[in-house]
Amino acid sequence: MNRPLRVLLVDDDALVRAGLAMMLDGIHGITVVGEAADGDEVPAAADAHAPDVVLMDLRMPRVDGITATRRLRARRNPPEVIVLTTFDADEDILRALRAGAAGFLLKDTPPPKIVEAVRQVAAGDPILSPRVTRRLMDRAAGQADAYQRARDALAVLSPREHDVAVAVARGRSNAEIAAELFMGVATVKAHVSSVLGKLGLDNRTQIALLVHDADLV
Repeated sequence: MNRPLRVLLVDDDALVRAGLAMMLDGIHGITVVGEAADGDEVPAAADAHAPDVVLMDLRMPRVDGITATRRLRARRNPPEVIVLTTFDADEDILRALRAGAAGFLLKDTPPPKIVEAVRQVAAGDPILSPRVTRRLMDRAAGQADAYQRARDALAVLSPREHDVAVAVARGRSNAEIAAELFMGVATVKAHVSSVLGKLGLDNRTQIALLVHDADLV
């Protein structure tokens, strides 16, 4: 790309926009072409300025950055979006990435790293700050550990107890389980009690959660 990268700033804090504009406009090959103070202003700003990259705040009063990103990325030939925020909650990160964001950076990211991120996503490469990457890796590892722990715990059950546990996780009543598994209600109750005892659980909800962690329903 021979022309400068065109960047649109979206943030409800005018001081943040001013700081980003001052930083980026001083960088060779990058120009700030426009600003928006809320997510509902993004479509018009994108139409007016045709940005290559949008730096998008996450939390804004009328339309949040995730919604604005999803709408922007649904357009024809959309710009790349970097979510730039003070918040790093796991669910916010995942929602932003699912909405189509190419990057997620915290606002305390050093300016050179923000510049690098703009260039990187414009070239088609996603970017996550090291802290965000670590959080996602930890989350994934935690999910994998929970899956294996659940599988190991359920392995102590007999085949019929296992079937009953899965049926409990599916929300079936004792009568429904009895009909599905061709056993008496009293037998179902006995199996549920046995499952609780073997797994060291207190109630049916805990059985259901364990089965869900094992990805059996």
